[in-house]
Amino acid sequence: MKKTNLIFSFLLLFISSACSQNENYPPIQDFDESSFELVKIIDGIDIPWGLAFTDNDSFLVTDKKGILYHVSDNEKKIINGIPEIIFSRQGGLLDVAVDTNFKENNRIYLTASVSDSNNGSNTSLYSATLSEDNLTNLKQLYKATPDSQEERHFGGSILLKGQYIFFTIGDRGNRDVNPQDINLDGGKIYRLNLDGSIPDDNPFIGVDNSKEAMWSYGHRNPQGIVDGLNDDEIWIHEHGPRGGDEINIILDPKPGENPLNRNYAWPKATYGINYSGSEITKKRTLDGTIDPFYYWTPSIAPSGMAMIKDSQIYSDWSNTLLVGSLSFRYLERLVFDNSGIVKREKLFPRVGRVRDVNISPDGYVYISVEGEGIFKVLPK
Repeated sequence: MKKTNLIFSFLLLFISSACSQNENYPPIQDFDESSFELVKIIDGIDIPWGLAFTDNDSFLVTDKKGILYHVSDNEKKIINGIPEIIFSRQGGLLDVAVDTNFKENNRIYLTASVSDSNNGSNTSLYSATLSEDNLTNLKQLYKATPDSQEERHFGGSILLKGQYIFFTIGDRGNRDVNPQDINLDGGKIYRLNLDGSIPDDNPFIGVDNSKEAMWSYGHRNPQGIVDGLNDDEIWIHEHGPRGGDEINIILDPKPGENPLNRNYAWPKATYGINYSGSEITKKRTLDGTIDPFYYWTPSIAPSGMAMIKDSQIYSDWSNTLLVGSLSFRYLERLVFDNSGIVKREKLFPRVGRVRDVNISPDGYVYISVEGEGIFKVLPK
């Protein structure tokens, strides 16, 4: 009997060890918050998914349930005229971005889950003109197809860079098909001209049976995207399964580059496992694909991302990424150099599910928190 109990205990220990995941280096540290404070700017926004500044103290914020707010002078107004959305488990009104010439053209961009059918929804990108409390000139720039009954992995993050707009679409819960098929939407990063046309120098132009708007593929559910340190790169992060959240650097294509090598490997290689604890693949890296710049184990469920290259306000935060954690309910600061991530800090623990992070034109960090609202990070 004792021998049976001993064997049973050993099996339990083995199963537990196999299903657990050690924290990836560097271990996260507590942050000394004595020199900073969080100031609530506005509340009453249930799921503040996306945040974009129209001026130093004015910004647009989406509520995933289907409301667009304009916040100014610590008051919020509802903006009318948003597209008809499908609000579901992970779908709804997603990100918002403002044109680089917003003061001249009042143009904004939105992503949302919308339907062209009676068979679910998919991610769509729009442009519109903000006219006081209304959106006019609403134009659909891109719509992923086909619609899907899956209510997850919409991606939806937007980045404006020069004359281009980058945006993300997740694998839509169809991991074994969409991310690795260049003829299908989902599990991709896209690049368009600001009017929705496809740039002539996109890497998949002329590639048979491909989505020519595609910039890279092999992604799971990217929901953070920022301009990189250098002109020829963007940085994204994406949700992994259980473990294996990633930060990826996506470079501009080089002359003569094979576009099929712009593959970030999901689900053929991953540091994550299934939620059940079973294995997805034995491969952590794969020849002919691009490895992550960093990965989190365990998963923090990253959401929103901002990069601080240099700051007079946050003087010790050069070469810093700020990433929200939905799972652990804090803001994470990651310090990087050419070798990778060298330091991690846990900021404002227990603040709540940090959905987005952005930096105002005058250099202040703002975060959106589910069920709480929008906060400004102020040095004391």
